[in-house]
Amino acid sequence: MKIICIGRNYLKHARELERDIPTEPVFFMKPDSSLLLDNRPFFLPEFSKEVHYEVELVVKINRLGKTIAARYANRYYSEIGLGIDFTARDLQRQLIEKGLPWEKAKAFDASAVLGDFVPKEELGDLGQIVFSLHQNGNLVQDGNSKDMIFAIDTIIEYVSKFVTLKIGDLIYTGTPAGVGPVAINDHLVGYIGERRMFDFVVK
Repeated sequence: MKIICIGRNYLKHARELERDIPTEPVFFMKPDSSLLLDNRPFFLPEFSKEVHYEVELVVKINRLGKTIAARYANRYYSEIGLGIDFTARDLQRQLIEKGLPWEKAKAFDASAVLGDFVPKEELGDLGQIVFSLHQNGNLVQDGNSKDMIFAIDTIIEYVSKFVTLKIGDLIYTGTPAGVGPVAINDHLVGYIGERRMFDFVVK
């Protein structure tokens, strides 16, 4: 199982980070050791002073596929979930400045929170999925899949040109604007619509 993450897939998020707007999907990977499941607490790593939350819709692949055309991509997933791509922003900034890969900032242990999944048929129009993140009871990210630069099926088409997709693979589809730091004792709750998808604390 692999975790594929899409970067800068929401216009306002790319702008808040002062990054160029991509003309094709940007993706990177996290190892399976980065998964944080079952609403377990997230422990702040000692190597970073600035860990940011990034709430994201997550697609779970259910069929083996390679070079999948976008018109057939909907056959390769049946559920949509919600997760967080935790980012050591201070490390990422340093790595970008040096032109180095991002793995230290993105792929560390427990950096990929994964909540519940919902059958996609229950979500209606997949181009209009509303999701959100609350930090200590305050709404901090408010997203809608209609604002994606690259839609889910387009992402699957693009990624599968380079990487064979296997059953159980996860695609984190990018985060909307509003990313920010977490601190010890923070309480993070994520929703798709009114459904609570994850609920955990930072230690």
